[in-house]
Amino acid sequence: MAKTEFDIIIYGATGFTGRLVAEHLSNHYGSRDDGPSWAMAGRSLEKLEAVRDEIGALTSTPLVVADADDMASLEAMCARTKVVLTTVGPYQLYGDNLVEACVKTGTDYTDLCGEPTWMREKIDQFGDAAKASGARICFSSGFDSIPFDLGVLMAQKEAKKRFGKPAPRIRGRVRAMAGGASGGTVASMTETMKAVAKNPSLINVLRSSFGLTPGFEGPSQPSGMVPTYEKDLDKWAAPFVMAAINTKNVHRTNFLLGHPYGEDFVYDEMVLTSPGDAGKKMANAAAEMMKNPFGAKPPKPGEGPSKEERENGHYDVLFVADMPDGESLHYGVNGKYDPGYGSTSRMIAETAIGLLSCKAEGGIGTPGSFMGEDLVKRLEEHADLTFALEN
Repeated sequence: MAKTEFDIIIYGATGFTGRLVAEHLSNHYGSRDDGPSWAMAGRSLEKLEAVRDEIGALTSTPLVVADADDMASLEAMCARTKVVLTTVGPYQLYGDNLVEACVKTGTDYTDLCGEPTWMREKIDQFGDAAKASGARICFSSGFDSIPFDLGVLMAQKEAKKRFGKPAPRIRGRVRAMAGGASGGTVASMTETMKAVAKNPSLINVLRSSFGLTPGFEGPSQPSGMVPTYEKDLDKWAAPFVMAAINTKNVHRTNFLLGHPYGEDFVYDEMVLTSPGDAGKKMANAAAEMMKNPFGAKPPKPGEGPSKEERENGHYDVLFVADMPDGESLHYGVNGKYDPGYGSTSRMIAETAIGLLSCKAEGGIGTPGSFMGEDLVKRLEEHADLTFALEN
């Protein structure tokens, strides 16, 4: 790629999450000669200047003005950088032009999208064009769905090492999670429901775990919506609100890599509660909450956990790889900071940096399909995630 002015442009740097991404790059790489060259972008130069100063970034940090509704400004922005990192969602409202601009200019792209109907539309619309231009379009580069996408990838690596073949069944089980909901997540889910109401055919994408694998439909998958007692873990499992997007991305990674997990791979995600009647009650209550997962007053876009909540947040996910003969292995992914903002801002920043040295061909992919284990190493070194075999 001939573009050399910047390595990364953070588009949406004046928003809540974009600011955190800029802060991470400033704090982690700002004074390093070997760090990426980066710029902050948004609609208002005045706001960009204010955020740059508030986060303590160098006054020499470049600022770029671009508007989601102005295609020319987006193409001009893309022409100046190797990677565009965008936090401007919901993407089905504000992402169409930017994806098109990146595909047209051959610029790599990464976002925090958890909107499967929009993602499928972009796959169908721009998949071939992205391959042709060399643009790597990397959706879902935050809590949805990196810990799950890469957790399954690493669990399967260990399964092949121990059992000589991939596990045909993996259970993703959230053991612990602390941190408030993201207003952006709420807005994205709301817009997805509106899109389905306008175009009912999109409901097939939402319903199917293979909604992001055009041309391939694997075996029947567990719904994950019914509270279940898991005997081997001695705990009840309840529905997990992010499963609908994460499962699709896990299957898309398997699909794009040529099915290294097998074409018969089965995967679901749930949240673990506790043993006995108490755990059952908690699981049933969680299932009931899925009807309105964010409560009476959900956070608005740009709202989220306080700095203290972000710093004290965490998550712990277990992946149980089950073999046909009854053997299994446990693989864990742990993250420091709250998942929706503190950890997510670090994950997408490191994904963007990972794309700079990525050798994968252009197309619309996932963090797992583009970077895989290289991204695991980067997240462990720079984003306070740990990936580890447990038994």
